Amino acid sequence: MFVLDWGWPYRGPIVFDRPRGLAFDVDLAHLYIVDSNNHRVVVVSSHDGSVIRKFGEDGKTDGRFRYPYMAAIDHEHERVIVSDRSNQRLQVLSLQDYSHQRSIGRMGLDELEFQAPRALAIDRHTDRLYVVDTNNFRLQVLSLVDLSFVAFFSTHNKPPGSMTFSRISDVAVDSERARLIVSDTERNRIQVWSAVDGAFLFEFGVKGSAPGQLYKPQGLCVDNHGRILVADTFNRRLQAFTPEGNPLAVWQCNDRPWTVAFDERRGLIAYTVGHEVHVIAPNRWLLDTFHWTPDRHAGATRPIRRAVLTVTMIRSLVYDSIVSLIPNELLFQIFAHL
Repeated sequence: MFVLDWGWPYRGPIVFDRPRGLAFDVDLAHLYIVDSNNHRVVVVSSHDGSVIRKFGEDGKTDGRFRYPYMAAIDHEHERVIVSDRSNQRLQVLSLQDYSHQRSIGRMGLDELEFQAPRALAIDRHTDRLYVVDTNNFRLQVLSLVDLSFVAFFSTHNKPPGSMTFSRISDVAVDSERARLIVSDTERNRIQVWSAVDGAFLFEFGVKGSAPGQLYKPQGLCVDNHGRILVADTFNRRLQAFTPEGNPLAVWQCNDRPWTVAFDERRGLIAYTVGHEVHVIAPNRWLLDTFHWTPDRHAGATRPIRRAVLTVTMIRSLVYDSIVSLIPNELLFQIFAHL
């Protein structure tokens, strides 16, 4: 089920079985949902959750998946990359028709070999793809140009000053600060590394349920202000942290959240719990995830378009009053929360 957390549930003809990976296509207002136990990827509208496309089925041949985990959208090369977890590979598909282009990897310990590849993250500034190679306890770094091997980040060949980790669940890129954010599930912490040389910068989180504490965190992402959003899985909540790792806010979930994703253009926050995908409206949990401008109106969510329409009507009716002196942005903030 796809649920919009501002109150309008979508109950269309689709049933998920342990959805895990989430990836926003901000150009098309699509949300990619990796439906792991159904061995497929479902593309839905991030406006209302209506199904646009489904691709994949159980199998080992090209174009089929076995418990896939994550998708990464690479618009520059017009492709979508999927971590095909139990087939120990990545699959690359056309972004136009989702036809299979190539497969990368096999089971093993060497370059471009994996054991249960999971999360993916793209760094557009450095043209790199980061792959969480779960059971090899490392990140593999690939060139986004040709998907060739670049480097390992691991406990076995860590750069001087870098930090060890137990089991990585997810990785996110903070391009503005040239950082990698990693969730270390077994040690109940989040680590921050330099994306330049893999040097350890700092970590935060200890086991517990108080604000700022974590209990087996899984997914994470970075929003438009560099805030770190964490699926604090066994505490059944999302937590937001400052770029420095200080706790900011909590969003309580009805079950254990596994993955969280951010739509940098529209301010949406999506997460998975159980067999559901939830989407939080812009600015509802965290302020300033979305700033309305005329060029963003067509792609805005339905509540935002309603708020803008209300603001426009007020201005037209009370043009000579004090209301006409209030900035559009302030009026938008007021009506977006009604």
